[in-house]
Amino acid sequence: MPARDLALLMLVVLSWALNFLTSALALREVPPFLFTALRFGLLAVPLVFFLKPPAPGQWPRLIAVCLCIGVLHFGLSFSALKAAGDLSSPAIVLQSYVPMTALLAWWLLGERFAWRTGVAIAISFGGVLVLGFDPLVLDKPLAMVLMLVSAAFLALGTVLMKGLRGLDMFSQQGWTALISVPPLLAVSVLLEPGGVAALPTVGAVAWIGVVYAAFVSSLLGHGLFYVLVQRHPVAQVTPWLLLVPVFAIALGIAFWGDRPGPSLWVGGAMVLGGVLMIALRNLAKARAAR
Repeated sequence: MPARDLALLMLVVLSWALNFLTSALALREVPPFLFTALRFGLLAVPLVFFLKPPAPGQWPRLIAVCLCIGVLHFGLSFSALKAAGDLSSPAIVLQSYVPMTALLAWWLLGERFAWRTGVAIAISFGGVLVLGFDPLVLDKPLAMVLMLVSAAFLALGTVLMKGLRGLDMFSQQGWTALISVPPLLAVSVLLEPGGVAALPTVGAVAWIGVVYAAFVSSLLGHGLFYVLVQRHPVAQVTPWLLLVPVFAIALGIAFWGDRPGPSLWVGGAMVLGGVLMIALRNLAKARAAR
């Protein structure tokens, strides 16, 4: 990968890692589902001009993808981030969506994986169990449960997305934003009473977090990622994304007061190590198929 593209990839990694910190700061004032609705509402403004309709007969699949990823994944992941009180454990647990995706692709699509990938999946899930014994996690177990459910919906949405045809990344993001906002607002009104009414009193830091999530993390980060996967094989790009939780942990220690214990370090290494093994196996298969 040329140095220019590697620099762009590092920009993507940093933008997504910083999103954990800026979102955690915003969630001090804005409840999670409302925060997600605001993020997608802002994101929809520029992307509405790039929308393309899905192929005939694919509206149900597109709506299912948007609900899985836009509403359930993001809404629950921000709920987990708010409940956790730290950045490290949510950033690591979220990576469990990679082995979950492999398992769902095997179950729903009939995709096969070698025994090495099976070992990597087992190591990742074992790492989640080890991580669960860290005091940071034991103190607030609901956060870990919410993030695991969030990761499962991201994995399901990713598998369903494989069947979509004729949509580029910007159309996919735009439809996710437009379709997700109404149910997110409905959930917020139902489960987060007073959230919308309190918006006029929300401070600048929270609004910066919303704007960052919409335009830097989503628009810039995903936009650059889309450009990079057009230039290089996906299997070559994705292993670098493991730096996102690494940088998020560093940000948590430096700016959020995280103090990860041995269980989090060991469990985190197992989760990320398993994910890396899966990514490297995908890269090896991609190279063999050329």
